[in-house]
Amino acid sequence: MQDKTKQRVLDAFLLVMRPVVRILLRYGIGYREFAEVTKTAFVDVASVDFGLRGRPTNISRVAVMTGLSRKEIKRLRDKIATGDLPISGKTTPLSDVLHHWHAQPEFTDANGSPLKLPYSGGPHSFTNLVKRFGGDIPAGAMRTEMKRLGVITQDQDENLQVIDRTFGSASSEESLLTILVHGVYAQLSNICHNFDPGRKDATWPNRVAYTKSLRKSDTKQLRRVTKDRIVDFVESMDDVFMAYESLQDSDEDVSKVVAIGIYYFEENDENAEYEW
Repeated sequence: MQDKTKQRVLDAFLLVMRPVVRILLRYGIGYREFAEVTKTAFVDVASVDFGLRGRPTNISRVAVMTGLSRKEIKRLRDKIATGDLPISGKTTPLSDVLHHWHAQPEFTDANGSPLKLPYSGGPHSFTNLVKRFGGDIPAGAMRTEMKRLGVITQDQDENLQVIDRTFGSASSEESLLTILVHGVYAQLSNICHNFDPGRKDATWPNRVAYTKSLRKSDTKQLRRVTKDRIVDFVESMDDVFMAYESLQDSDEDVSKVVAIGIYYFEENDENAEYEW
């Protein structure tokens, strides 16, 4: 029975991995590079999550669990310890600027909508927005990239206006990283939490609606309806998050990372190597 269960899980992951491999190949990433990332994840999780009495799992047990050699495990552990990890996903200055353009009272109107901003001049300018939330990115470079991605327009007086709350063309590397970290990682973490036999707290919501009996001629209309409803839902939740952010005391400890798609996620992995 155990072998049958393992095979069914592996079959499901074969299906899950197909779109993953398509993305990897589009970015010129081959099996050996991806295998290094995968082995590192196996060693990291086995070492941290399956230790005894609060200690990291010893190399011998990690070898038994993962099937990797002790020499390989030591090499990967040393890489993890030095911070020389093969991949790290981060939110970008662009997404931070766009988020705060919708969140900060000096950049929004009475209805909470983003103001049209002059490029420069005073605290209510695009230049000041980028200076506060865009890291060391120059305002001119930020404007150029936002215009390229189609999230802002500029009038003849150089006033800038948001026209899209999200960003990312199909060819945007930053958009891909944002989706992988904020979407795929969050939902898989939700599944991991809900199916953890040692879980002590409640399950997190995760809902999927599907049908096997849709006419092909109806798919175009369904995509439009689905897009509208998903956008409405996500934007409404984004407004809720912004409301909570406005109440946070700057002296308080930084709160948990929380994400909501058609699922709920809380970051509980203190060793996750990325920044939201």
